[in-house]
Amino acid sequence: MGNSTQIVSFVLAMYGNIGNLKYLFFTLAMLLYTSVIFANVVLIVIIYVDRNLHEPMYLFLCSLFANEIYGSTTFLPCLMTQLLSETHEISVFYCFIQIFSIHAYVSVEYANLTSMAYDRYVCICKPLHYNVIITKRRVQQTIVAIWILCFMEVGVLLSFTARLKLCGNIINNVACGNHLVVKLSCSLDTIVSEIHDLLFGLVFAVVIPTSFISYTYIKILAVCLKSSKETRRKAFSTCTPHLVSLINFAFGCFYALITQRYGTMFLPYPLRVMSSMYVLIFQPLLSPIMYGLKLSKIRHAYKNFLTSKIM
Repeated sequence: MGNSTQIVSFVLAMYGNIGNLKYLFFTLAMLLYTSVIFANVVLIVIIYVDRNLHEPMYLFLCSLFANEIYGSTTFLPCLMTQLLSETHEISVFYCFIQIFSIHAYVSVEYANLTSMAYDRYVCICKPLHYNVIITKRRVQQTIVAIWILCFMEVGVLLSFTARLKLCGNIINNVACGNHLVVKLSCSLDTIVSEIHDLLFGLVFAVVIPTSFISYTYIKILAVCLKSSKETRRKAFSTCTPHLVSLINFAFGCFYALITQRYGTMFLPYPLRVMSSMYVLIFQPLLSPIMYGLKLSKIRHAYKNFLTSKIM
């Protein structure tokens, strides 16, 4: 059949025919999206307003929260539109925009979490050198580099997929994915795109960051075992939200990689839908909750912020 320029739209087949339940799901999605935006924006504003939080760790958190807003915005508005749609079609152009946005979100998220792990490693394992190694300027440069390099990497990824000839337009998911589009190709050169997708999705975006983070936490654990109870308590309080966020995100990414390649037809329909968007829904909501509740400085800053507004 023809190439990708002759296919004007894709059909997101996983929505199916859910009848009037679409209005309930639409309402839930809207509430969820509102909660994600509100929670992350509030924490960014609090960190910006409170000068006591103008420290490297909280600058990384601002980048993380901004990415949560970006990630949920790339998916949830489209989800709400598709829920009310009768055809569940998405244009080829917007499909590729969505692929770019979702992959960029995942890449930036992992890079942010990796940078935060290094920040905690230096803080706990090399406290006397922390202010020399982790400066505000270096943190700002790191954050800018994360966003630019991740967006460039995803651009390279999509450049391979965009050249493929497609023999179908049915995507069995609630959102577009690079591997899902590659599977529709009738080209013989899909191997290049498959290899790059695997390298990006598994090696560069998951394996390397996870290995580095694991190394930093092994070092942190070794130091904590030799330290006082107070030191262990402080290390635990600052590392717990990061670890929970990281484990949740790593699980979601690994699950998405497996299911996109092998499918989820063995699962009940509601569970298939929920699991297909796990990373794009639960992570943006979990991060602000974990950091907002667990980090005492943010809790105190939030109380001061509310008090000043009320008075």
